[in-house]
This record gives sequence, C-alpha cells and structure tokens, in this order.
Amino acid sequence: MILKEIKRYSEARYKIRAYLHYIFTRNLPDHSPTLSIESINESFKHMTYEVDKFDAFYVLDNSGLQVQDAISLNTEFKHGGGENRAHKAYYYDCIKEGKFVITDPYPSKFNGELCVTASMPIYNDKNELKFIACGDISLKNVLKIAGIGNLEGYFSNFERFFYALICAALFMICSFLFWHGVRGFLEKSFVHVNVEEIFESTIILTLALAIFDLVKTIFEEEVIGKHHDENSMIYKTMVRFIGSIIIALAIEALMLVFKFAITAPENIINAIYLISGVALLMVALSVYLFSVKKQEKK
Repeated sequence: MILKEIKRYSEARYKIRAYLHYIFTRNLPDHSPTLSIESINESFKHMTYEVDKFDAFYVLDNSGLQVQDAISLNTEFKHGGGENRAHKAYYYDCIKEGKFVITDPYPSKFNGELCVTASMPIYNDKNELKFIACGDISLKNVLKIAGIGNLEGYFSNFERFFYALICAALFMICSFLFWHGVRGFLEKSFVHVNVEEIFESTIILTLALAIFDLVKTIFEEEVIGKHHDENSMIYKTMVRFIGSIIIALAIEALMLVFKFAITAPENIINAIYLISGVALLMVALSVYLFSVKKQEKK
C-alpha cells in the first residue's frame, strides 16, 4: 500500500507543488521591510487553521538552524528549536534552487510515518536571504490535498479485495487441478502403465502450474502491492503463462498422435492440425519475445 502511495505522489507531484506553493506565497511575508520571526509565526498560525492537514510549521535561519519550536495543532510536534537542519534536503535544495521546493517522502522523526516537507526561502526588502519557512505534512494528507483522497482510497481497498477474491477462486481451481492430476496418476496401477493417462495427468498439472503463476503475479502486484519493474513483470508472466499452455497443447498433440496411429489412423490429420496450432503459438511467442527485447534495448 505504501508503494502505491509513493507512486501516486510521484504522479501528482507537480499538482501538489503548485497548490502548496500557492498556500505559502499567499500567506508568508516575503521581501518585506518589516520581516520578522513574529510575522512569519503569525502567518503559520493562520495557515495551521486554514489547512489543518499540516503536521507542523517551523523556521530555519539562513545557516539551517531551526529558530524556535515548531508550530502545530499537535503538542507532540511542538519542539525542535535550536536543531541544525542544514543537512536536510528541504534546506539545501531550497538554498540551491532559490525557490519553493517539496521533498520526496521520508520517515517523519515525530511519528515515523512517511511525510513530505515544503520549504520556501524568505528574503528581506534588500533581497537578502533571511529564513527558510518549512511545513511538514504526512504523505496520506498530501495525497488528500491533491484530490487523491477518501473516494480513491475506498475504491483502492475494494479493488484489492476484489483481486483477492479472484486470486482465491483461481487458487481453488489450481488446487483442484493439482489434486485431480496427482490422484489420477496415483490411482493407476504401476503394473499396467497407461501412457495416455500419464499424459492426461501431465497436462492437468501443467495447466495448474500456469494458473498458479497467474495467481502469484496478481496477488503480489494488486493485493500486497509488491511492485517490480512493470514491463519486466508483464513480459515474464506472459512468457510463463503462454509457455505452460504451449507445453500442455504439445503433450496433448503427442498423445493424439500415439492414439490415432494405433486406433484410428484416418484421424491423425486432427493431431497434425493441433501440432500446427502449437507451432503457430511458438512463432507468435518468439515474435513477442523479439519485440520486447528490441524495446528494452531502446
């Protein structure tokens, strides 16, 4: 779930930055002849009640020291005065860019949850950098500000629940196929081996493997949010799934060749049709692999 939130933040970052920049520039004094810590604190107090999703506001001097304790509606966040924050990204990025910046998500020292920090340089009327105004906001709240809030969260939970149900249903099918394939093999006599029945069990187990791979990918990606490189995962899943189907069809074709060769030679053309279909699938898979590799090189 956290990985999905980070991804959503990355996608909506420009919109989030634009909105927070508007909040900061509208409220904070800048290039003012009466610039002072008191005037900045008054602006922070107004912003605290206007946008209550912020965890804390605080001011750094031009060397990175926090001037005084943070301003917050939560008493647990009202500290930090005198701490050196010159090594923090929200300080040195703001100094380097000379403009409003927001950080990547990082663990908050207050509660350990992921948060982002917005920071803006404050200049006096002589265009000298005096302070860095900072505001911490949790990742969940910043996504709500961007419009990625409760409704999307509810839909995301429903989506995960639905995918979990699909995975459970597919896993039941996979388990049934596995048990049927193993039981069909174990119940046969080892004295009189029936090759056709062994082939049937092999086909069933191969299909069970293909479905299990599909369930594993869906569960990891959509339910627990274990994201890999998306293109690579889709490519590997497709290859393994189609590969399993090709193997099952090839075994079925081989079984039909043996069966028709012994019992009904006139029907062997049907086995040839199936073999031709398997060959076409292999060609199609080869073209797919070639195109993917070519795209990766680009």
